[in-house]
This record gives sequence, structure tokens and C-alpha cells, in this order.
Amino acid sequence: MAISGILTSRNHYNQRVSGLWPTISTSLFIVTPASSSVNEGSSLTFNVTGQNITNGTYYYTINNISTAAGDFSASSGSFTITNNAGSFTVTAVADATTENSETFTVSVRTGSVSGTVVATSSSVTINDTSLTPASAGQSAIFGTSTYDGVNFTNIVSNTGVVQNNVAGVGTNRAGYAGSSYGTDKAIFAFGESTNERKLISNIGVVASAVAGVGTIRYYLAAAPFGGDKAIFGYGIGPGSVRVSITNLVSNTGVVASDVTGVGTIRGQLAATKYGTDKAIFGYGIGAGTSFTAITNLVSNTGVVASDTTGVGTARYWLAAVTYGTDKAMFGYGLGAANYSLTNLISNTGVVSTDTTGVGTARWGLGGAGYSTDKGIFAYGAASAGVPLSMKNLVSNTGVVAADAAGVGTAKSVITAASFGP
Repeated sequence: MAISGILTSRNHYNQRVSGLWPTISTSLFIVTPASSSVNEGSSLTFNVTGQNITNGTYYYTINNISTAAGDFSASSGSFTITNNAGSFTVTAVADATTENSETFTVSVRTGSVSGTVVATSSSVTINDTSLTPASAGQSAIFGTSTYDGVNFTNIVSNTGVVQNNVAGVGTNRAGYAGSSYGTDKAIFAFGESTNERKLISNIGVVASAVAGVGTIRYYLAAAPFGGDKAIFGYGIGPGSVRVSITNLVSNTGVVASDVTGVGTIRGQLAATKYGTDKAIFGYGIGAGTSFTAITNLVSNTGVVASDTTGVGTARYWLAAVTYGTDKAMFGYGLGAANYSLTNLISNTGVVSTDTTGVGTARWGLGGAGYSTDKGIFAYGAASAGVPLSMKNLVSNTGVVAADAAGVGTAKSVITAASFGP
């Protein structure tokens, strides 16, 4: 290099050092996540640093690699940079959906959320920590029986498996009824010589008896209505007189005083929910030995309607189950003979004619819904003093399955109720 060139370069260097020569002022932005992953429902901070950054407001946007806008509480926003430093947070939504891990990046922009991108972060993983809840569905509980001298309950899982005996709580009694209430709990109440009640938790634990309200009676029936309440009705009262009295149950399990009865007095009947929020009482035995197929609908406010002319074979000591989310079924029973026939109930409360029975003809059994849309009939007797331990599952289309071996001590003249979510 010529001497003059060397001197010129030296002069330029001296001018830069002394501030007399212009320097490059291009801004440099760097955006860094505080972590390479974030759990659903949590927030993650992004730190922005750099050089020659003008103080002021900047913007960020989320770049969805395998995420979607709905995976974040906000997909863009603004933040402030001062003295070459700023930060913002991004929140991943807990969506309660199993979808595996997802990834995204974040870009920093000038001017607006659609402005020039000046930096983009490394990839961040959203950990799939808010999984889809298991569809547990309802379980059921079959009660005890003084008719056969046993004091056990049996839980039915949400897959229709009957569990082993659980020792009964408190004094056993004959002819009580059971229903779900409060969306996930159940209640057993009334019975021979008592009007006490036993509440059942949403995991099937039976509480001690509590003094009840209303006319003492037995061989009554009960069903849920209104989404979270229940109704007990009919039965055999003092002096072996059949009644049509009802008692409403609140969504906290409190039994109300008697409501004057509507319809034909009778006992040994069945009841069930239908149409998601209504109920129906059906069949039974009236004065003397007059079997009946009469039904009485219950509104979603607990008002019992007058008699509806019976459909199908008149009988008593039958049971009822729900199925298909909004339908129900009366099944089995005793009359001129033992029966295994069933009668479907539509989601408007219309009872169908007899369907040819499946399984062992019997009476004094229990029935309840389980899972989210299925039912189960279990136990019962084919003759007095000879209880059975068997079950018949009901599909979500109302098809009754063949007999399956039961679990637990054989028993008859029992009740059952659904519980759980």
C-alpha cells in the first residue's frame, strides 16, 4: 500500500475513535424464550435484547407450527423496550383435550402486529398436560334385602361389572326405594316401619341413616327428575293400605313432606327417569291382587300426572332402567307368572307394548343406569325364598343381553340407583 493510503486509513481510524467519523447504527434484536417448553395452562416469558434499539413500543405475534390460535389466550400483543431490553409473556390454554405436544415460535415486529419482523425465537413446545377427561360415566349401587335376610350392597362399575359385597350400613329394612339426585349422588329412603334416608356419595359410600320426613311406607318407587332432584312415590303405608303419596327430594338430598297423591294407589311398582329430566311411575299392584300396567308421568318440576292407561302385561315387583341417554325400560316382574319381558319407554314417556323377554324370568330385582347410556337389571328371585345372583346388561339401543353370572350374595326384593358423574 502507498504511504498516502496508510495515512488515510489511519486518519479514518482516528476519526472513528474521536467520534468524528459516522458509525453503523443498525438495530439488532434477539428474542429468547425463558424455557424451551411450557405446560398447558401456564405462561412463558420471552426476553428481547439487542443493540441500538430505539426505546418504545414493539409487537409480537405467534407463529403456529403445530398449534392453533385457540391454543393461546392471545396470539399477539405489544410490549415496551427500554435500554435495549424488554419482555412479554405468552399463555398456553389448558384445553382439556388430548392432542400430544405442539410447537410454535414468536416473532418480534415493529410498527404493528403486521409490521416488519425483526427477530424470531427458537421453537417452543407446549406440553400436553390438560388431557381429555376420562368418560367415567355413572356407576350404580344395588341395595340390601331383609326379604332374604342379607345386609349387603353391591357397586356396579361404569363398565357394568358388579363388585363384591360391601357390608350394609345401619339397620336393614324391607321395601325401601332408591334414586339418584344432585347430578352425581344417590339416596335410599323409606321402607317398612321407617321413613329414614341414607345418602350415597358420588363414589358409592353409604352414609348412616338420618331421620326422615313423610308418611312411613314400603314397596314404593323413586326416580330422578329435573336434572338434579328426585321423587319417591306410592307404596304401602300404615295398616297395609296402599297410597299414592309422593315426596320430593332436593338437589342436596333433603326429603320434603308429603304431597297429596295423584293416580291409582299401588305398591310394588317401578320408576325411572326418561327424556333427560322427567320421570315415570309404572305398573304395580293395587287393592287386593289387582295387577296393573298403569303409568304416571312426572314433569321436570316434579308434578305427577293422572293415570295413563297401561300398556303391556300387568305385573308388579318389576324394575326399570335408563338407556341411550334419554330413554328407559320397564323389565321383568311377577303377575300371572314370572316374566322376563320388557317395555321400552320413549324420550317422551310413551310406553311400548311387550318385547319378548331375555334371560331368566324373575321378580324382586333391581335396575339402574350405568356408564353414560346403558342399563343393568340384577338379582331377583324365580320363586319365594330362592334368590338369584345374576345380571342382564342393557345396551344403549335398549337390547337386553342374556344372563351373566352374578357377583355377591343372591338377594331379591331390592332397589338400585345410579351415582357418579
